[in-house]
Amino acid sequence: MNQAQRHEKIVDLIKQQGFMSIDELVERCEVTPQTIRRDLNQLAEGGVVCRYHGGAGINKSWENTPYQERKSYNRQVKERIAIAVANMIPDGASLFINIGTTTEMIATKLLNHKNLHVVTNNLHVASILSAKEDFTVIIAAGEVRYRDGGIIGEATCDFISQFRMDFGIIGISGISSDGALLDFDFREVKVSQAILKHTRKAILAADYSKFERHAMVEQGHLSQVDYLVCDKTPPAPISKIIKENNITFVKA
Repeated sequence: MNQAQRHEKIVDLIKQQGFMSIDELVERCEVTPQTIRRDLNQLAEGGVVCRYHGGAGINKSWENTPYQERKSYNRQVKERIAIAVANMIPDGASLFINIGTTTEMIATKLLNHKNLHVVTNNLHVASILSAKEDFTVIIAAGEVRYRDGGIIGEATCDFISQFRMDFGIIGISGISSDGALLDFDFREVKVSQAILKHTRKAILAADYSKFERHAMVEQGHLSQVDYLVCDKTPPAPISKIIKENNITFVKA
């Protein structure tokens, strides 16, 4: 059993039991306690589980992982996803880019493009892309969220609704088995809904850890996107939704 398979098994066990001790996971996965501790720390950094003394439990659906932890977690995977998304964007395109550490990585991979027109509610994305003289970068109006530089609120939704862009690039906190797109802040969700409504082609960028991850607020449904870019083939229920809705799956 490799690390990815072990992580998947650990998450499944925790979902079934609510909490698993290190000793229980050692027995079920047939590895050392040191390996399980390392696995749990990595999963906790990605917000997949909550780490407790002696074990781990289900991630709280109302609280996201701190921004700096999310930024460093799965960095190589996010970079692959970012490259794949950037390759889908032609020079001269117009696009929305929303809040998220993956979308920030995508912004860095767009710097070799020419004449992009970008509307974003992410201060970090705006800062990255403003380095290009031939880019038009427009920052949405609204309240700046202190923890991650995201811009949210009713004013942001109204601002987004003035545009109709070629592409909308969105990140997400969780994707449930029935295809619901989940997040933690209802104000951020309303902005993402506005982006989905006012874009010609919606691209969802999500690494595999987002599948069946719990979050409290429903942003929308997978059927609303045109492309899903991920590092691994999704679980069977998600793959079925992708096929039924003619969504293009891009493996990074």
